[in-house]
Parts: sequence; C-alpha cells; structure tokens
Amino acid sequence: MHASEDFLVIIRHAPHNASWLREGLDAALVAAAFGQSVRLLFMGEGALALCKAQQAGAPGQKASLPTIDMLEMYDIDQLNVPVRTLDELNIGLESLVDGVSTLTDAQVNALFSQNRPILNF
Repeated sequence: MHASEDFLVIIRHAPHNASWLREGLDAALVAAAFGQSVRLLFMGEGALALCKAQQAGAPGQKASLPTIDMLEMYDIDQLNVPVRTLDELNIGLESLVDGVSTLTDAQVNALFSQNRPILNF
C-alpha cells in the first residue's frame, strides 16, 4: 500500500467534550486491525489529546492516553499535529506524548490533496 493510500483520521475535538475523540481513535484502530495504514492528524482542540498531562474526564469517560499509548501496537505510528495548532494553543512539542510529528501548513494541505479516505471526528 502506498503512503497516499492510507486512511487519514482527523481528530478535531478536545478529549473530554464529547465522544468524538474516542470514536475517531476507535475508527483508526478498526481500520488498522483490518490491515489499513492509518495516519492520525490532531487539529484544533484535538491536539489536547496528545498532552502528557491530561485532566480526568467526566465520570464514566475513559481516559484517552491509554488508547493513544497503544496505537503503536496497531502499527499506527503517524501522529501528526500542525505547527499552527500548537502555536494557537500555546503548547510546546515537549508537552506531547512521544512520537508526535509536526506539520507545516503546506504539509497539511498536501495531506488533504492526496487521494485517500478521510474520516473527520
């Protein structure tokens, strides 16, 4: 499978606002379990899911860090965040979990222009 044929899963919602993050990660895990190459792009408040220090969610909500930590077991090792997002949220790369790569605006635009399935959460 070529790099341009992977699934792009975009996470745009904060970890504890709703079930969007969990559903996006679940979709990525299911695709990977079926042998698809998956790239995750955390944009806007979705980047907060990558922070090492996270507040607990509402009672009954599962924490997102354990799921993010196990992505590598499913060969999901492309965790990307736009530099612009980190700047807007005032988050340093050192505050994020290991293995996150930053992307320029041009690189993000290139991801969107490639012929691939895109799932938005």
